[in-house]
Amino acid sequence: MKSTPSADPQSTPLDARSLYLRRLVVRGLEGGNRGHVGASMSLIEILRVLYDDILRFRPDEPDWPQRDRCILSKGHGCLALYAILADKGYFDLAHFDEFCHVNGILGGHPERGKVPGVEASTGALGHGLAIGTGMALAARIQDRDSRVYVVMGDGEINEGSVWEAALSAGKHRLSNLTAIVDYNKIQSAGPTADIQDLEPLVDKWQSFGFAAVDVDGHDVDALRSLLTRTPLADDRPTAIICHTIKGKGIPIAEGDPTWHHRARFSPEILTDMYSAVGGKE
Repeated sequence: MKSTPSADPQSTPLDARSLYLRRLVVRGLEGGNRGHVGASMSLIEILRVLYDDILRFRPDEPDWPQRDRCILSKGHGCLALYAILADKGYFDLAHFDEFCHVNGILGGHPERGKVPGVEASTGALGHGLAIGTGMALAARIQDRDSRVYVVMGDGEINEGSVWEAALSAGKHRLSNLTAIVDYNKIQSAGPTADIQDLEPLVDKWQSFGFAAVDVDGHDVDALRSLLTRTPLADDRPTAIICHTIKGKGIPIAEGDPTWHHRARFSPEILTDMYSAVGGKE
């Protein structure tokens, strides 16, 4: 079965909160004069719903043992994670102005132990699900009700390590583990369908022992309705395929592989990006 969203992500409107979080991302892009534009913008609604409505956490106690874990396995989309972590109070917004600076804490990929709230260092792609599987097993062994969510990119899941981890998670029936794929259909070098076609993607995850569904990854209500029902099965891990638009909210970047990563933003480009997300704070 081909993965098909319930609605067209291209037409999904962005509300004030989604635009605000995108402004924080643009602030980081401006601060570092570089960054993964497309990969960050497609993630916003996924991470927003997780942190607003699903995850159990304490910003003033980042290592609270009973917290839920969220691993951003597609670490290059880190500006989206930084935006929601700062919004929740893990660190001050001023750090965005030092994104990718030598003395800043916010690097081009998230680092555990350096950035409050980051659960795993994911500079190398393809390892988040393996880490999350270990965390989910540890929670079971320790009799904790913590849940683990791993957010991956569609290009990232070309990595064989992802499917090794999926086999293990399915074998152990880790119902406290949810794999989320940001399916924006464009990776760094072009369309995923041309580089390594993933379809039928829902069927693939089901064949690895997951309860798998897909959803419009920019529809906040649909995401909230689905994620509040996780796990989708009591005896299996969950996989959610989120259909998204790369660069969502920035018209000049939407669906354009050349905006996977950009550097040296001109004043005109920055003005255009800020205008698209409601203006500079």
